[in-house]
Amino acid sequence: MTPPEIDPAAFPDLLSRTLEAGDVACLQLRLKNADGPAEDSAIRKAVERIRPICHNHDVALILNDNPTLAAELGCDGVHVGQEDTPYAEARRIVGPDAIVGVTCHDSRHLAMLAAEQGADYVAFGAFFPTGTKQAKTRAEVELLQWWSELMEVPCVAIGGITVDNCRPLVEAGADFLAVVGGVWNHPDGPAAAVAAFNRLFDEAAEATGKKPRR
Repeated sequence: MTPPEIDPAAFPDLLSRTLEAGDVACLQLRLKNADGPAEDSAIRKAVERIRPICHNHDVALILNDNPTLAAELGCDGVHVGQEDTPYAEARRIVGPDAIVGVTCHDSRHLAMLAAEQGADYVAFGAFFPTGTKQAKTRAEVELLQWWSELMEVPCVAIGGITVDNCRPLVEAGADFLAVVGGVWNHPDGPAAAVAAFNRLFDEAAEATGKKPRR
């Protein structure tokens, strides 16, 4: 996930170096801070600058919250929360081939419902304290294990995730990690963070004999 605010001039080069460091499935553009979401004009400018970089690295670009803008700007998909556009409406707007992911907090019921409706992934969290947003729920690691044993739809772990604390989430069955500060604020830089996350996924896959879906 992007930082909540980015410099349109400097961020593209930083993003390119970061994506070169390892396997990244998606970049979620989330320009949103305590004052609320960025203006549509800022989002349009950001998408124009970073979409080619994502695609050059085979990384899907998904937009947070706004399926209409995601479709207009040619994003690869959208992520919606429980208080945003409902899944069915988001799917109608972005089309059958786009990615639509759904926040499910710590709820098995919401996750099952999203999966049954056709969500491409469900997101659980927050697993750790996070400064990015005021987390409504606190999810337990056992939720990831339960989901991975029962369902084929990928699950994403989110909330305060860093290289230092993510191993239990990966070992429990998280297919993807949604990370903000754990990448962009890493002491050795975001590229080092991406490389470290990749190593952790590879180590977990080797230990369990499973191929990671990241």
